[in-house]
Amino acid sequence: MTRYAITAYDAGVLASERPVADYFEAVVGAGAEAKAAANWVMGEAMSGYNETGRFGVSAERLSKLIRLVKEGVVSLQAAKRVYPELVDGNEEPRAVADRLGLIQVGDANTLGAWVEEVLAANPSEVERFRGGEAKLMGFFVGLVMKKSGGKADPKAVQPVLVDRLKK
Repeated sequence: MTRYAITAYDAGVLASERPVADYFEAVVGAGAEAKAAANWVMGEAMSGYNETGRFGVSAERLSKLIRLVKEGVVSLQAAKRVYPELVDGNEEPRAVADRLGLIQVGDANTLGAWVEEVLAANPSEVERFRGGEAKLMGFFVGLVMKKSGGKADPKAVQPVLVDRLKK
């Protein structure tokens, strides 16, 4: 608990079997943050382990997948779609995410085009937002996500929206 700054529950699950503890430590050792590694090991990785008695994704590749989420390259939901593709394979997580079209778009020009389309299609909501209805920000972010097919980085969308809504 102390070494990895994880909860007693997480530590208990991860220490329940030696192979699980070793795998968790290997994922962290490969560069993943401990809490994120704990979540992945106790979730997707444990499901496979419980079914087959082994971990189908190397600790190094799981660590790379966790880093892709942390760096905003893919969303957590996208990473969960990538994970099964990594089982018993040799393909790198980023290559799988790319092949599946799950890399998030953070380019301001591309995001700006999607934002402009969304704002142009919703003039009454734009006026309501400018009139003080700040809660509409989530509505706009959702529409941009839909317009982008889920590829827009939601953290990058909001600043672009704020900038365009000031005009």
